Amino acid sequence: MEFKQFIDRKSEVARLKKALDREDAQFIAIYGRRRIGKSTLIKQVMRLADNDIYFLSDTTAEVNQRMLFAKTVALKIEDFDKVVYPDWETLLRALNRQIPERAVVCLDEFPYLVDSCHSLPSVIQKLLNEKVLRFDLIICGSSQRSMYGLLLDKKSPIYGMADEVIKLEPITAGHAIEALGVDAPRAVEEYSVWGGIPRYWELRRDYPNLKSAIKNLILDTQGMLNDEPQRLLKDDMRDTVQAITLLSIIGNGANRISEIGLRAGKDAGTITEPLAKLRDLGFVEREVPFGESPEKSKKGLYHIKDSLLGFLYRFVIPYQSVLELGRYDMVMDMIEEQFSQYIGLCWEKLCRDYVSGNTVGGITYKAASRWWGKIFPGGSKEGEMRELDVVAESFDKKHLLIGECKWTKEEDAERLGKKLQESIPYLPFIKRGQKVHLVLFLKEPPLHQNETCIFLPKDILS
Repeated sequence: MEFKQFIDRKSEVARLKKALDREDAQFIAIYGRRRIGKSTLIKQVMRLADNDIYFLSDTTAEVNQRMLFAKTVALKIEDFDKVVYPDWETLLRALNRQIPERAVVCLDEFPYLVDSCHSLPSVIQKLLNEKVLRFDLIICGSSQRSMYGLLLDKKSPIYGMADEVIKLEPITAGHAIEALGVDAPRAVEEYSVWGGIPRYWELRRDYPNLKSAIKNLILDTQGMLNDEPQRLLKDDMRDTVQAITLLSIIGNGANRISEIGLRAGKDAGTITEPLAKLRDLGFVEREVPFGESPEKSKKGLYHIKDSLLGFLYRFVIPYQSVLELGRYDMVMDMIEEQFSQYIGLCWEKLCRDYVSGNTVGGITYKAASRWWGKIFPGGSKEGEMRELDVVAESFDKKHLLIGECKWTKEEDAERLGKKLQESIPYLPFIKRGQKVHLVLFLKEPPLHQNETCIFLPKDILS
């Protein structure tokens, strides 16, 4: 199978095609992190007729950008680049006059154009307000901060003017089976490294196996993804040093805000804003125990949400000095020793995502989360810590799903089910009259399978 085959994005494709089929010319904005597939999506839905125009911006000066755009247009409208256009308004009006019929014009990496010409959004606002455009205009950008400001800041000239605004999110894990040509357990392993970023999957397919891809793309200091955090953060964070510091601290096991602040040498209050920004960008997540309010809970834990960033900050960045000496095999050996544990964390997230908003055993559940805290069996005063991997309440609040996730071989379903069952009488969040359903999420069929409901990778990724 050729990787260039378009994977997923069915809802986005349908939404864009519907917009482009409307009677009036449309103004559409698409944004999302670098390498997530924005340009591929746009090219997929553009009519690709003789008049469609796709322009990829760069960081050069405004006059050069206009010249390059005019040359791109000239591929469709003869001699369009023979004129020197003094500004963007003149250029876009000339394009609007000369384009023979309705077409799609895409300005990719639009923030680069705005950086070189701050008045460009005002020009677009004027053209949109005049309702004279004969072409659909798509703007696209990797800088989520810039695109958010252009589209959703009330001070922006084009605020509220887009007919469609689409933020692209990572592709779900199940599509890794098709994209990488692997079975479900292997797809979980691959997803724990590459996440749902299509370009990472494309790079991965150039290598015969996961180990080889990790060594060449990530561990090699000249590898395509070795310095990916810097590339991602420079688009959206003004203080990349602080962002990288916080990610490194979290990636190395500090999860409470007080501990993160202590390691960063700052008061916890001063890092709240940059942490919130990293959360907005999808790089970090904050979780609280099931049943607690995210706003009020003081038990919140921060984790790196992005798979590749999590892998880099756990296995690569702490050993960068060793990797600079070419000791790739030594670091790879360490990764292999801990890889199963690392995959287990990804497996837990995938299982919680599967339960959230889904129907399991005929019951539809709300968002699933973890729970951790003390239980007091047998009247114990000191209590003992207990952690539950998956907890979800049904929408009618009559049912509660409690699950255990394991990414190991030869698990004993009877033993795991018994352990979960023993905790139930002491769990503080169970409401009177709720029926508890126990579920095991396992890598492979277990030993001594009993009546406990069991889900395997093929079930979760289907």
